[in-house]
Amino acid sequence: MADGVRKNEAKAGKNRLVVGLSGASGVAYGIRLLEALRELEIESHLVMTKPAEMTIGYETRLTPKAVAAKADHSYNINDIGAPIASGSFKTDGMIVAPCSVRSMSEIATGVTTSLLTRAADVCLKERRPLILMVRETPLHLGHLRNLTALSEMGAIILPPVPAFYAEPKTLADLVDQMVGKALDLLGHQWPQMKRWGEDLNNGKRKSSNRSSPSARSAAKGEVPVAGSRASATLASLEVGQGFLGSSPSPRKPKPGRRGK
Repeated sequence: MADGVRKNEAKAGKNRLVVGLSGASGVAYGIRLLEALRELEIESHLVMTKPAEMTIGYETRLTPKAVAAKADHSYNINDIGAPIASGSFKTDGMIVAPCSVRSMSEIATGVTTSLLTRAADVCLKERRPLILMVRETPLHLGHLRNLTALSEMGAIILPPVPAFYAEPKTLADLVDQMVGKALDLLGHQWPQMKRWGEDLNNGKRKSSNRSSPSARSAAKGEVPVAGSRASATLASLEVGQGFLGSSPSPRKPKPGRRGK
């Protein structure tokens, strides 16, 4: 029964995702994504460009063959007859991680020359989610115009920007947070993703319908309770101190009057 359900879901494209690795720096994102999909029991279909295979050698201790083994299905970059090249092959969408400027530009123009960009083009024409983890900086006007065109066509531009609020301790933590963010956009919850207000103490708030003493004081126009960041700032401004903590210069007595 369970096998039958899985087969039906596969035919419907559920729990099936295309993963593209292009030649930009940051292949760790794509590799970790493949591992996450396996943990989530999501069928992965991988396609890598030749520059991506080179970058794997530069940035990791893995081989392209070892990376391909992490996917359920892997295709040659020139295999235009692969299943993911057709819109009739149902999937949940595609994530290109990382996405080089060349791959991004091909997808933006629709002039595709490889299986990776063709698979991405299929997602756009079939109105399926396409997430591009564009890895380039700085960006010139041509890059920005292509990114704008992609966004207008329905693609999601997700630059791999580190989330320091998640309190990363290692580079692996930064990679996991970005992979989790990409999966979030497709409706998949990965346990390694740290969420503000849930997993991180700084984002948690006590649930209460009663207003706090500091809130009641502020409503009455009273000085906020000392100790909070906001009250400390307001208190410093109250006595004429700036954000740098400089003390105000003493007022000089007016001529003819004695200073008190």
